[in-house]
Amino acid sequence: MDRPHTPPHASSPPARLSPDTIAVSAGRPARTPGAAVNPAVVLSSTYVSQGEPGAGEHLYARSGTPTWEPFEEALAALERAGHADAGRATDGPPAVVLASGMAAIAAVLALVPVGGRVVVPRHAYQVTLVLLRELAERGALTVDLVDVADTDAVAAAVRGSGDVPPAAMLWLESPTNPMLEVADVASLVTAAHGVAALVAVDNTFATPLVQRPLALGADLVVHSVTKYLAGHSDVVLGAVVTDDADLHARVVAHRTTHGAIAGPFEVWLALRGLRTLALRVERSQRSAAELARRLAAHPAVREVRHPSLPDDPGHARATAQMDGYGSVLGVRPVGGAAGADAFVAAVRLWVPATSLGGVESTLERRRRFGTESLTVPEDLVRMSVGIEDVDDLWADLETALDAARAVAED
Repeated sequence: MDRPHTPPHASSPPARLSPDTIAVSAGRPARTPGAAVNPAVVLSSTYVSQGEPGAGEHLYARSGTPTWEPFEEALAALERAGHADAGRATDGPPAVVLASGMAAIAAVLALVPVGGRVVVPRHAYQVTLVLLRELAERGALTVDLVDVADTDAVAAAVRGSGDVPPAAMLWLESPTNPMLEVADVASLVTAAHGVAALVAVDNTFATPLVQRPLALGADLVVHSVTKYLAGHSDVVLGAVVTDDADLHARVVAHRTTHGAIAGPFEVWLALRGLRTLALRVERSQRSAAELARRLAAHPAVREVRHPSLPDDPGHARATAQMDGYGSVLGVRPVGGAAGADAFVAAVRLWVPATSLGGVESTLERRRRFGTESLTVPEDLVRMSVGIEDVDDLWADLETALDAARAVAED
């Protein structure tokens, strides 16, 4: 039995608070004398139940736990932080927390009717593309890859033509992983809704502090909670947020029947991480922009991708659409793939690792994965900027760039 979403906690913050404040305030227990400030972790698979279950009553942990609810409430409040200014209702279903970002993505793609078309960026997260290919090979759906920065081309792909039917879903990443391309979300939502297509946006890179796709008209927002929301590289979780009660119920039903449930302790850790999201994002964004500027001026760098740079293809769009530019950047050192590998191998403070969004700075050459798109340059290094001192990070990169230059000159 799927548990219907329950009303917000008694201490839910007012809708007009800033996102920074909502991240700290939402999902707190009711303010009664002697109550804990933080929600408790409930480690139980089974709950007492007699007779006809009541609305919101917990029965079995696969359908819901008390520990999920504060996090789901807080994340939904964050994604709706811009609703009042956009003329949208500020209340709605809670988020749906799942076992991983890919579990969240799978739950959203399950909304596509059998044989439906999905339009997706060609430079989307590689595992998203792998899942889409697997679904296409089974005949579950069809996939069209597009340049998400070309708004007219994406809109045309969504509309279809001739024997090609309109899309059932437009899947967006903005900025994209790993090329940092920026989509015109509002314009593409208009195009998609014109043919009754759902719009889902993976908002992992931006976070709801920087971009709120629901306020731009998107139907669903997906997060890898593992990354910035939790923020400490110690949990694997995903989440879906929607304003639509029917879509919410379908995602919840998918989670329940497919068993992609989150552990309560992991969700508790994610909520704790959410409390410092504003501080972490502000610091890492500022450092990312500064490092992008320094890298762009360095002779051992061929190209830097970060929307903060005035000459970046996504700069104008990101400036208009986002409250910042994010903390991930792409760099192409001299020396080709070998130079990029030498660059990664030479760092001592940065961590060579495939994930992102933690307090520590990480980097990797993306094409080391055989499943990465061949249109991603083989020398592209994706860099996730953490909260360390920016000058310490830069000193480490200067040493790494010397290693790349040595390869190029060999």
